Amino acid sequence: MSVRLNKYIAQSTGLSRRTADTAIEDGRVLVNGQAPQAGQQIQEADRVTLDGKPVEPTTSTQTILLNKPVGYIVSRTGQGGRTIYDLLPAPVRHLKPVGRLDKNSSGLLLLTNDGDLAAELTHPKFQKVKIYEISLSKPLAPLHRQMISDFGISLEDGLSQLGLERLQDGDELRWRVTMHEGRNRQIRRTFQALGYEVKRLHRTHFGNYNLPNDLEFGRYITL
Repeated sequence: MSVRLNKYIAQSTGLSRRTADTAIEDGRVLVNGQAPQAGQQIQEADRVTLDGKPVEPTTSTQTILLNKPVGYIVSRTGQGGRTIYDLLPAPVRHLKPVGRLDKNSSGLLLLTNDGDLAAELTHPKFQKVKIYEISLSKPLAPLHRQMISDFGISLEDGLSQLGLERLQDGDELRWRVTMHEGRNRQIRRTFQALGYEVKRLHRTHFGNYNLPNDLEFGRYITL
């Protein structure tokens, strides 16, 4: 049974097929020690390397949903800090995170070895909805709410427009934020531009995935 080289790399490493194609074009991939041909099919006996390291075949894809606690870095190298991989048992430590949550944020984090799924969830053209619950350092002024939701806030990397909904009637501190983008620290920077600090940021939804109410911090489920 054979499989196209870019698909083989994607399934085995968690990279998207687009990224795998780039790696092949850049000469980072060898098949049996030789540069591969365009569209090459990989057989069971073939030896594939990426950046000099063997690419081991994966028979199936695996995806988990982690309820990330505050204080953990979404990285393999925490530079002395705790990482999400400290929370995970060995059988799922090879999985790669889909997107990011910063150290002070919590909630839904997907990890997978399915490169196509990761690309679908993170590529801007797919416009996957993400929903967060946040708490602010002070009540949100009506004018500022209108600016964020109706007009957008100008940041150094472009306009930031967020959907806002109170988590509880009359509470101007806690909000549900809906967004279709995923720029670095976008929510925090949007409110900071208007003089607010986001004290709590917790992700509850990502595309078709939602965080189970009974999933404790630091725990995960297999999807």
